[in-house]
Amino acid sequence: MTTAASKTPKRADARKNIEKITQAAIECLGQDPDASLGQVAQAAGVGRVTLYGHFPSRELLVEAALVRALTDGDRVLEAVDLTGDPRAALRALIESSWQLTAQAGTILEAAQAVLPPGRIRELHAEPEARVNHLIRRGQAEGVFRTDLPVSWLASSMHHVMKGAAADITAGRLDPGDAGQFIAEVILGAYTPPVIRST
Repeated sequence: MTTAASKTPKRADARKNIEKITQAAIECLGQDPDASLGQVAQAAGVGRVTLYGHFPSRELLVEAALVRALTDGDRVLEAVDLTGDPRAALRALIESSWQLTAQAGTILEAAQAVLPPGRIRELHAEPEARVNHLIRRGQAEGVFRTDLPVSWLASSMHHVMKGAAADITAGRLDPGDAGQFIAEVILGAYTPPVIRST
């Protein structure tokens, strides 16, 4: 799907407004997947007419926010060294990206309500492939469990990240502890089960 912001070159002021609106959408939808376009416009400091001039529909705005959130997250993933011990790589990945991943999860909820499933899968393909590859490498090296599907292990990590974000919002978790706590839970969950002989 082509966004309104990508059809033709924009003037500097238009590009600035698109940037402000997209960032506001990330922030608003990151807190509430049902945030209205009016709330986004207010957070961006623009009028509704300006917002609709760049994003004529909720679908276009939500997609722009999801694309940006995934791009930001992917930039973080690319900077993380995923070589070496898969457990250390996974810990580094979690501690450096959990906030972006948790925020993208809430934006994903908004996207699932307005975008076709195929488009959502397409946008997630690259970051999912990177995480899945790390999990498969850990399984091949015997440090991650193999009795559960890779997709389930990856999904579990995203759910824990999202839960941590919710706990921070509710005041139950210190943001400074979140990365370490998430990593400990996920590494524990990924550890192969001990098979005891009877």
